[in-house]
Amino acid sequence: MDILALLLLAAAAVFIARSVKVVPQQNAWVVERLGKYQTTLTPGLSLLVPFVDRVAYKHSLKEIPLDVPSQVCITRDNTQLTVDGILYFQVTDPMRASYGSSNYILAVTQLAQTTLRSIIGRMELDRTFEERDAINAQVVAALDEAALNWGVKVLRYEIKDLTPPAEILRAMQAQITAEREKRALIAASEGRRQEQINIATGEREAFIARSEGQKQADINQAQGEAAAILAVAEATADAIRRVAEAIRQPGGEQAVQLRVAEKGVEAFAQLAQKNNTMIVPASLGEVGGLIASAMALTQTAKVPPPR
Repeated sequence: MDILALLLLAAAAVFIARSVKVVPQQNAWVVERLGKYQTTLTPGLSLLVPFVDRVAYKHSLKEIPLDVPSQVCITRDNTQLTVDGILYFQVTDPMRASYGSSNYILAVTQLAQTTLRSIIGRMELDRTFEERDAINAQVVAALDEAALNWGVKVLRYEIKDLTPPAEILRAMQAQITAEREKRALIAASEGRRQEQINIATGEREAFIARSEGQKQADINQAQGEAAAILAVAEATADAIRRVAEAIRQPGGEQAVQLRVAEKGVEAFAQLAQKNNTMIVPASLGEVGGLIASAMALTQTAKVPPPR
């Protein structure tokens, strides 16, 4: 009885193990019944028919990174280029992933390599470095279309490295160095040009400022001289008016005559004191005649003109 019970217990354990399946999250199990596809188990507890149903394939529904081996590609200008990258894909249809291809990972890898060779073969070397994003997008588009039959969704492809031959690297480095030297020379010449422009502009502005200053100084000097002349003229006119008013006062004429006589005598006295050659009247009486003539002119100037 004990042996029979143990056998029944073992059979029950095997029955339960074959009939009860627990699928983890983000996983999908493909079940076959008598060798034919039956269903796909989703995460959670599932029951199968023992010895009739079996789990044939187990797939992870997570995003899978796949390292694509490096390969040598030939560019349009016949340059060898070593390229390697990484591919990200996800199983979206477990049934197609099980029966669409015997090895969908190998199929995706090989297709990525061939597609990459084809894309780079249509480009020149310089463009391969400039258009990495375009290359990645084209690889994803080509793989995604083909991978639909394998139940796989290609999410993205990234080029990790583009390595040309050593000779090409040296030539590219020399080209970059020459280009940088060219830019440095252009920048230096532009700097000198701008310096000359700034100096010329500064000199022009300084000359204009000096000329404006000289112009203003001349204007100020002319205005000052004009004001001085006007002041002198006004003072002279005022003095003349005062002298004229003084002459019209009682005794003014006698004072003028006396002043003229004094000036005449002083002038002759000064001439006599210096070693000058001078012509004098034959008699001193003529000096009085000169003074009288001057007084007559003074009287004539006082007579108002006829109206």
